[in-house]
Amino acid sequence: MRGSGVLLKVLGLVLCQAAASSRAQANITSMLAPQANRVMVLGEWEERWQENRIGFHQPVVHKMLESNIDKVLAGRTGVRFFFPLCGKAVDMKWLADQGHSVVGVEISEMAVKQFFEENNMTYSEEPVPAIPGAKVFKSSEKNISLYQCDLYNFSSSIGGQFGAIWDRGSLVAINPKDREKYAALIISLMAKDCRYLLDTLLYNPELYPGKCRVTHTQFSVNKKLSQTDACLSGPPFFVPDAQVQSLFGKSCDIELLQSVDALTDRHRGWGLDFLTENVHLITPKSV
Repeated sequence: MRGSGVLLKVLGLVLCQAAASSRAQANITSMLAPQANRVMVLGEWEERWQENRIGFHQPVVHKMLESNIDKVLAGRTGVRFFFPLCGKAVDMKWLADQGHSVVGVEISEMAVKQFFEENNMTYSEEPVPAIPGAKVFKSSEKNISLYQCDLYNFSSSIGGQFGAIWDRGSLVAINPKDREKYAALIISLMAKDCRYLLDTLLYNPELYPGKCRVTHTQFSVNKKLSQTDACLSGPPFFVPDAQVQSLFGKSCDIELLQSVDALTDRHRGWGLDFLTENVHLITPKSV
């Protein structure tokens, strides 16, 4: 009888945990609902670069990276950094100048070439046999390699694993429905000592006005896109802390390093009344 009582208590605890997990997931789903169906096709990102609609690009090193770099490096030198959806981020040269190596992935060839040209760096260009149509651009002076391809075609078998990842404008930019796939890719790229710095944004997604960014050409090519899909808000998308935990918490430890008020007049123009920028340090759990 005593053994049965213990089993009932354990079963009750398991059921309570399952119910709590279910409620948490339902809460995340509810929070994400306003942006859940937002879709940006790859061609739209390339179009943004061609039309110089790149308000997301920062011409200086990101303050969140500068202020947290010691926690990312943790005393290490010559660290391999990965930049998902790297654009032409000047952060890459800043790290390379400190003796680190950088690998980035970006869909826009224009962005990749602009990075090297604007930093007065010569580079080579070669195909990536494992990814049809992809190219890798390599700096002649610095240890920087940028892959021009779909991020989801990149893998550790192509680029290896990394000791650090700087994710500013990547998780918040991908289509919300792809976040689990994205997290699985990032985790697969993390070496055992990897320190992943993730930048996320908190705001009320219901206040972000819909902006139709998909062109008539893209509508005619991609029949699966609807006007509703094209006009929902973002990017940058809202990523709640609870989802960061849901995506990475099973295999990684997560620490919130910094949380700042990032609201500007530009964001007020989007209809937002608050914008919080959070930076998380994510590290693989010890086995």
